[in-house]
Amino acid sequence: MALRPEDLPSDPAALAEMVLAFEGENDDLRAEIATLKSLIFGARSERAAIVCAEQIAFDLERTAGSQLPANDDKPDAPRPERRKAKRNIGALPAHLPRVERVIEPASTLCPCCTGQMHRIGEESSEALDRVPAWLRVLRTIRPKYACRSCEGPIVQAPAPARLVEGGMATTALIAHIAAAKYAWQSTLYRQTQILAGQGVVVDRQTLARWMGSAAWLVRGLYDLQLKTMHGFERLFCDETPMPVLDPGRGRTRICQFWAHATDDRAWKGPAPPAVAYVFAGGRGKKEIVAQLAGFEGVLQVDGYAAYASARLLIHCPSRSNDMA
Repeated sequence: MALRPEDLPSDPAALAEMVLAFEGENDDLRAEIATLKSLIFGARSERAAIVCAEQIAFDLERTAGSQLPANDDKPDAPRPERRKAKRNIGALPAHLPRVERVIEPASTLCPCCTGQMHRIGEESSEALDRVPAWLRVLRTIRPKYACRSCEGPIVQAPAPARLVEGGMATTALIAHIAAAKYAWQSTLYRQTQILAGQGVVVDRQTLARWMGSAAWLVRGLYDLQLKTMHGFERLFCDETPMPVLDPGRGRTRICQFWAHATDDRAWKGPAPPAVAYVFAGGRGKKEIVAQLAGFEGVLQVDGYAAYASARLLIHCPSRSNDMA
């Protein structure tokens, strides 16, 4: 409350006591302002996300009359039940094959009487092991048979089908290289180094041609998966830039990888979790209509304007969300 001159005491001693009291209050206010400044504008380690009243300068005179109850005075609150941690202590997966290795003592003769000792028990332990990958040469032999009594035709089993006819790689090797590249992010350049470490020198362009042959083989499966996904009611779609080599220009051009995904597990819907990628030269309305032709349903996309302009052409109500 503001003081007026007529409210001041005329006694010098009382006036001096009032001045000292105001000076003490000013000191408390200065301490509170300094604390707030350090909490708001101080170093990051000294800041507080929320400035509470307890963080201001503590005043014994103001809190003398109101004491908070001690922790042990509060009623006991029920503690939440602690879940037991799920830990795998020494239990290896049961589906892995077991290979037994028996280690016999150096001698089974009794050290006392030199008699033959008999097996009375055993101790066993399991450890996770790995057999290193190794390359081999698969030599295919197809015998030829002919009749000695007549000049009949020669009989021989047909050659087994391979992904690269007449090539030096089996389908299993090409499948391994494709899985390592696309599932485990092992580039072809790194895989050439791995093969060279085992004494097999293969050019990276050769591995790239093998990947092209593998893509041609699974194209039917890819088209079937994409068609099946477009048959469900909901489809999620998003794109990401993809630099592509542009021969002759000395640089790369920016194309797009579109991801089509379905997953109705959250509400037990019919669509299983699946994703398929579509390559396109751009991200305009023409590319959207080309890859979504025949789809009728809810298209979950981001706020890209090309989706709204292409909605009438693909006959589906697009729904923007924050999934992208």
